Amino acid sequence: MFHIESMLSARLFLSPQIIEDRIYFLSNLSGHLSLYAMDYGGSVPEPLLPPQIALQNPILMEGYSFFVFPNLNKILVMIDNDGDENYQPMAIPIDGGFPEPGFKKNFNNYRVHCERCDPDHDLVYLRTESRIEQKNVAFQGNFSTGKLVNLRESTWGSHVDAFNPEHSQVILLDTYTVGDNVVYLWNKNTDEIQLLYGTPLENRNKQTDVSLNAIEFSHFTDGGGLLFFTALFSDTYGLGYLSLQQPDKVQPVTISGTTHEGKGEFESLEHIHNNHYTLKYNIDGCTWIYESTFNENALHMEVDRTICGWGELSDGMLEEFYYDKTDNRYCMSFSTATSPTQIFTIEDENRTNIKQHTNERILGIPDEYLSTGEDASFTSFDGTRISAKLYLPSVKLNFTGPRPLAYYIHGGPQSQERPDFAWFSMPLIQYLTLNGFSVFVPNVRGSSGYGLKYMKLVDRDWGGNDRLDHVYAMEKVLPADNRVDTSRAGVVGRSYGGYMTLMLAARHPELWAAAVDMFGPYDLTTFLDRIPETWKPYYRLVIGNPENDQDRSFLIDRSPRTYIEQISSPLLVIQGKNDPRVIERESRDVVEYLRTIGKEVEYLMFENEGHDVLKFENRVSCYNEITTFFTKHLRP
Repeated sequence: MFHIESMLSARLFLSPQIIEDRIYFLSNLSGHLSLYAMDYGGSVPEPLLPPQIALQNPILMEGYSFFVFPNLNKILVMIDNDGDENYQPMAIPIDGGFPEPGFKKNFNNYRVHCERCDPDHDLVYLRTESRIEQKNVAFQGNFSTGKLVNLRESTWGSHVDAFNPEHSQVILLDTYTVGDNVVYLWNKNTDEIQLLYGTPLENRNKQTDVSLNAIEFSHFTDGGGLLFFTALFSDTYGLGYLSLQQPDKVQPVTISGTTHEGKGEFESLEHIHNNHYTLKYNIDGCTWIYESTFNENALHMEVDRTICGWGELSDGMLEEFYYDKTDNRYCMSFSTATSPTQIFTIEDENRTNIKQHTNERILGIPDEYLSTGEDASFTSFDGTRISAKLYLPSVKLNFTGPRPLAYYIHGGPQSQERPDFAWFSMPLIQYLTLNGFSVFVPNVRGSSGYGLKYMKLVDRDWGGNDRLDHVYAMEKVLPADNRVDTSRAGVVGRSYGGYMTLMLAARHPELWAAAVDMFGPYDLTTFLDRIPETWKPYYRLVIGNPENDQDRSFLIDRSPRTYIEQISSPLLVIQGKNDPRVIERESRDVVEYLRTIGKEVEYLMFENEGHDVLKFENRVSCYNEITTFFTKHLRP
């Protein structure tokens, strides 16, 4: 018999930053995420925050969860209240201490994101979301003096994407939907905002032809231009360049020297020093990073060497990396489907000196008992290729016969299930296989990782063709695999995956013997009314506007609530009380209604969680409840 506590004994090591001989990082060493430091090479981690303060998963956050300012002997830390995501910029001494407001002005009525930092100039760039109206404000903040400069206000984000070395120019982005960006330039000397590229929404009509540019990860170049990530020249993204003197003309930047193979997409561009950059790729869910040199005259990026994707940093996902320009080295957190997050540094000029600074491991469970997963991609009902993984119990576990199925659906929807032990899903997948289940994990249309067009297929089609991909997999694909027993199938998903779980269980009840909804929207009209004000403009574009009669009819048709009486399988609903994305009332609505009509439903609500389950005791309870629930109804 295996215990989830053995799986969770492998603690998280996330978002490392290395400063001289100290490594700063997030970890759940105490049972919840907090900030720690240790000596280079490894030492007993030292807590930097009081024990009662819990930080949140950086994967859910925009920008930095913390940043070290060595010249000030301070650390900026973004702190919320047990998952409510109302982040505030707080300051602590570099050796730790009680957090105090990071700026003289307190952002009490704002949710704050730390999007860019320059420790050499003591500057941070904050994007703030009003908690009472549809307003986003971008600030440049001096972390030493507390002075704030209002850069721009917008309904559509005003994301801080780049700054020049003198901090006299800042690139700001408005994002309407994924890929539909408009680029602005703030100029300190004139305090004016210039439209640099794209067509603002208010200037569009039905005849306006708008190309999805997906411009982000911008960088000012020495030659007076802007280098950036874009979808203008490739659906799977690439590089673009514009002259600040002629910003309407974007030119493609060629890339040569990559060595990866497989399907995926270019993911990000980061500046290292001078004309050197890193290129990050997501290939079949795994991370590749290249160090490269940019020739501005030729508009060409030449790969010099591979940083991640080979050797011990292969077949997994990079959670985060940090470049230390003082000592010319990288610090990163990396994990795979079977290996927990570890902190590595990559040093020397050739980047061949890889040092591992942690040694987290799963206790009492041999590596050969874990499932590495196999490719299970398929062609769906309309010819669309769907990437998928199938995790089967190890042969070492001696299970016989077809295995009952746990059908796992990721969140987003514009996200992707990847071999990533830092996220909630991988420990659950492994624990289910240890208990005799097969686990099928598809990345259906709308998922990221396979190009912009594929990701956009879910816009204004929640519960449409994405749902049919799942149905096709259950009716046509999985029954053909004699190792899987689809007559004993349960569906489980988080967030959007929880929404899809409810849709599948209610609209296709014949497919399921059990269902687990983790903080999934139940009624799209109430969901859209209950989300934070600053999120409503985006969601009304990508899902629908309840105030429009036609959209409202569509939202009702695509809501699990419309079909919930058809559900026949037992249902387990899991929710965090402080969740701002899918509020607790949304989950309680489905539970209370199903109970009034005599349906079998269990409710697990965590008082001190948000849109995740992070604290150790809650994770133990959550994983056990799901596994016990499936064991009871699917009989492995």
